[in-house]
Amino acid sequence: MRLNKKYFFFIIITGCLTGVITGVFLAITHDLPQIRSLETYRPSAVTRIYSSDNVLLAELFAEKRDPVPIVDIPAFLKEALVATEDRNFYKHIGIDLKGIMRAIIKDIMAGEFVEGASTITQQLTKTLFLTPRKTLMRKIKEALLALQLERRYTKNEILELYLNQIYFGSGAYGVESAARIFFGKAVKELNLAESALVAGLAKAPSIYSPLINPELAIKRRNIVLKQMLQTGIINKNMYQDAIKEAVDPPATDTKSVNAPYFIEYIKKNLEKSLSSSILYKGGLSITTTLSYNQQQNAENAVKYGLFALEKRMIKNNIKEPAPQAALIAIDVRTGGILAMVGGRDYHQSSFNRAVVAKRQPGSAFKPLVYALAIERGFSQNSMILDAPVAFQGADRGRAWKPENFSKNYKGEITLRKALALSKNIPAVRLMEKLGPFSVAEFAHAMGIESHLQTNLSLALGTSEITLLDLTSAYAVFPNKGNMIKPYGVIEVSDSRGRIILRAKPKKHVAMSRAGAAIMTDMLKAVVTEGTAKKAKKLSRPVCGKTGTTDNYKDALFIGFSPTIATGVWVGRDRTVTLGRGETGAKAALPIWIDFMKKTLEESPAQYFDIPDDVIRLDMNTVTGNIEPKAKSGTVNALFRKK
Repeated sequence: MRLNKKYFFFIIITGCLTGVITGVFLAITHDLPQIRSLETYRPSAVTRIYSSDNVLLAELFAEKRDPVPIVDIPAFLKEALVATEDRNFYKHIGIDLKGIMRAIIKDIMAGEFVEGASTITQQLTKTLFLTPRKTLMRKIKEALLALQLERRYTKNEILELYLNQIYFGSGAYGVESAARIFFGKAVKELNLAESALVAGLAKAPSIYSPLINPELAIKRRNIVLKQMLQTGIINKNMYQDAIKEAVDPPATDTKSVNAPYFIEYIKKNLEKSLSSSILYKGGLSITTTLSYNQQQNAENAVKYGLFALEKRMIKNNIKEPAPQAALIAIDVRTGGILAMVGGRDYHQSSFNRAVVAKRQPGSAFKPLVYALAIERGFSQNSMILDAPVAFQGADRGRAWKPENFSKNYKGEITLRKALALSKNIPAVRLMEKLGPFSVAEFAHAMGIESHLQTNLSLALGTSEITLLDLTSAYAVFPNKGNMIKPYGVIEVSDSRGRIILRAKPKKHVAMSRAGAAIMTDMLKAVVTEGTAKKAKKLSRPVCGKTGTTDNYKDALFIGFSPTIATGVWVGRDRTVTLGRGETGAKAALPIWIDFMKKTLEESPAQYFDIPDDVIRLDMNTVTGNIEPKAKSGTVNALFRKK
């Protein structure tokens, strides 16, 4: 049977057209994203960092977004958005054919894209899967994806995704962030007028933001309210009441981050354990060791201490650069960082002088030398000679002649007295007896991570170290000889409340319990009879040591109570003088006292665990033959028993 020619050509043409259409369809759809990926989709969420007393310190985000379930979104907000963005949302299949035809006609007449016909579903697919560029191909893909989305998800699921995804301006992604930024409340607390304003932002966030153009925001809100009235969502009385409501955005918090130096410190540490993507997009909840009250005390102490110092500098005609200060407070028993100030103003300089800057500690290093001596069997009542001495070959082949800061000498004095008065010569003599390598090794065990020069001048704090390291080393004394590496994060929970990271403090025994008790007793003498007598005004048990470097470039005081070890450094970034007389006792100790006074008053008094029998035994211990062998150019009999 022969086929009619016309019928034959019809089949051929139909087949060709079908092939072309199929080819075009495949070309369009071959690279479409998989809709099923939404089943595991988790929108970027805000990570929040809290103090140990549950105060919000900071928020981390790539996009400021707080996803909320549809049930927490007010009906007025959902209805307002549908009324303004897609009135047929609950009727169409993902695309609005009437709207498309209307938009095509207007676009043809204008000769360009002047009106869109995107439904809420199409807008969502564009936001999630496509680029914002206006092209015919993108519009076709958008429509195809919208159809798939409507087949797979309910209207409420689509609306929930949309309301949590779109941008509302001023850094707000999703309705929850918009509510908090524009009204200072959760989205579920929004009233009719507020809901209408948020819904109106979707059209042009940067134009209608109440933080940028409050008048335009009100006009746009009233248009939304009128559309709600026309569609019967609200009645006339509700409309009249809502349009009268003023727009009063909450005051912008200029200090958006509390404890900024601390926040940067823990961010850098967390990035070693968590990816940046999880940290900034995962909606984590991070609980830190920081005490909010103690942080406020620390910031105020630094502020007022620098103010007093600057007044003295101006009086002495000392100008730029301005002085800086750092403070670090550590929980003696846990190693948790309680407060951290890395400089006078984070916004002017983010350089953290508490944990990054390495400066000479001066005499604040001496307790580590004395601590090793105590561990080696010396008594705090052992005698040492405080007299001029020269060490041959100690200074690049030349004789080194250290001097006391006071320029006077006491002759034979006890180790306790030498430390209390911060005498240089006895500390150097002790260093020679113990050996610089041994002291450096012991200091590392106590918590000093910086490299230490193994020479005699190490006793005078000439090697540069961080304030954090030195403060953590001092914390060993009240902690019965145990060294705990300082840390800032207690635990991290994911967006579902599951703990994904918990602190495991690193600890070890750095010195004997008896030795730690004896050193605590010796450092009490610095406060009661030595260079830190000002600290007696605290009327609480405290210990510590001052430190001053050459030409008054650095001033330090490191001290502790039975529960808190605190270090304060004051100096200038260019390592130039603070001014004559600006010692650790004058420039750093007042800041330390201010902080410790306010902090210790917030809790009951605590007392040092110093067994009387240990101190009695120490005071009467015979240390044996402690005289070193004679050395050329040095004084014999460096040590003598009282």
